[in-house]
Amino acid sequence: MTAPDVDTESLRRCVGDPDRFAEQVWGRRVMVHGPTPDGFEDLLGLDDVDRLLSGYGLRTPAFRLVREGRVLPSSEYTQSARIGNAPMSGIADPARVFSAVEQGATLVLQGLQRYWPPLTRFCRSLELALGHSCQVNAYLTPPGSQGFHPHSDTHDVFVLQAFGRKTWQIWPAPAEHGGSGNTGEGPDEDGTADEHAADNVELVPGTAVYLPTGTRHAARTQHTLSGHLTVGIHPTRWRQVLERALTQLLDDPALEAPLPVGFHRDTEALATQLGERLEELGTRLEKLDARDVTDDLADRFLTGRPSLLHGGLVDRMRLATLDDDTRLRRRPGAVCEIRSGGTDPVRVLLGDRELRVPGWVEPAMREIAAGSTLTARDLASHLDPASRLVLLRRLVREGLLEVTDG
Repeated sequence: MTAPDVDTESLRRCVGDPDRFAEQVWGRRVMVHGPTPDGFEDLLGLDDVDRLLSGYGLRTPAFRLVREGRVLPSSEYTQSARIGNAPMSGIADPARVFSAVEQGATLVLQGLQRYWPPLTRFCRSLELALGHSCQVNAYLTPPGSQGFHPHSDTHDVFVLQAFGRKTWQIWPAPAEHGGSGNTGEGPDEDGTADEHAADNVELVPGTAVYLPTGTRHAARTQHTLSGHLTVGIHPTRWRQVLERALTQLLDDPALEAPLPVGFHRDTEALATQLGERLEELGTRLEKLDARDVTDDLADRFLTGRPSLLHGGLVDRMRLATLDDDTRLRRRPGAVCEIRSGGTDPVRVLLGDRELRVPGWVEPAMREIAAGSTLTARDLASHLDPASRLVLLRRLVREGLLEVTDG
């Protein structure tokens, strides 16, 4: 068996040095990286966009069209159809979509990590490196056009220029100038932005930009068609962690009792009762085990990711012939985190779910978690022939392993 490397490749493509990014940039300041020679067109190219629109039957809200800050009515570029006896609406009308783009509209493809395999894998790698949820939109903007006016987002962003060029106005991140930033998705409240505070950055293929939450930005093409990816990073914030911890403490039936009748006429008595409850809450807070809170946070992240099961049906059809010499490997992007602590059964976190196995299987599971490729025979020191085949078949069905032979 060979040990897998920690998967930071996607993050490395975006920032160069993941450690430096984590320590000096994350959540603090804008960063421009590249251009790199490999670029990002392997994730989504112009031909891919053409194929998605003309051959995949995309439906709203998986795509939309925007022109000069205004979202165009979907009726201008969609059609209705039937599949069997079921009517369907909001289906992309390729001819009208292409015409709108030719006339200056920006095409937005939304949630691509859900259905476009290169971005599904890329997003999973980013999530495991960052520890935060990600989603991907793509923007195709014709020459001499602008999609949105200056605005900022309520989440962090990686902008990845896949093809063409685009000029961006980027203002300092809130942490760089001590402000909170405008976090709407439209223009600033007065419809303008401070032109003197912005830097103009031309993105060419292979350029990546990191924008912390609240960073104002706007983009416009000049003479060439532009295609870029926006990776939205939705960070878990300290406020959310503390709120979850306090929610656990407040989950007490006694706190469901109503306030006394006439409390509004005797606020001094009410304050006394409130003080008693705050004191009790403080005592319980002191006894709260922070490790329990953080372990729960990590476990929820490592069981709440989208499934990665491409090829899973083919693998299941091969299980009947799986034997001691059939070669298997960890499915790309698969998670395998073991939580035991001396308990039985042992919990195995698989990214999109939790699997429970008997404690006597733990040594075999740890060997599987530490490697990337194996055969059933590699587990001979832990399990008998029948047991190891049962385990591996289960792990193929669960999506952790895939069959590489035949």
